[in-house]
Amino acid sequence: QVQLVESGGGSVQAGGSLTLSCAGSGRMYSTHCIGWFRQTPGSDREGVAAVYSSNQDTYYADSVKGRFTISQDNAKKMVYLQMNNLKPEDTAMYYCAAGMCGGTWSRSQVNFWGQGTQVNVSS
Repeated sequence: QVQLVESGGGSVQAGGSLTLSCAGSGRMYSTHCIGWFRQTPGSDREGVAAVYSSNQDTYYADSVKGRFTISQDNAKKMVYLQMNNLKPEDTAMYYCAAGMCGGTWSRSQVNFWGQGTQVNVSS
């Protein structure tokens, strides 16, 4: 079993930055991908970024490429999402997730979810 706890959400103006953190506990395997999804009311959960634990390959949604950076500290079982140049459309609940890698990052790959942390970006 894997437990994921997010932190770092909050409110920021457009153009600002936030860093989300995800603390993992339990048994996480080297084949896992771990990363972030986001969801707004009435919308599907969207895969934002993921990192492949064994070789640090990364995946980013087109909407965040060049603005968001995912990183991982395996020793501390921490995953971070540095979000720069935030836009109002980045406003969402952000979820940390762990699952199987597969080239993309979709809900069907996820085995474990965190509880979420809210990000609000005002214009």
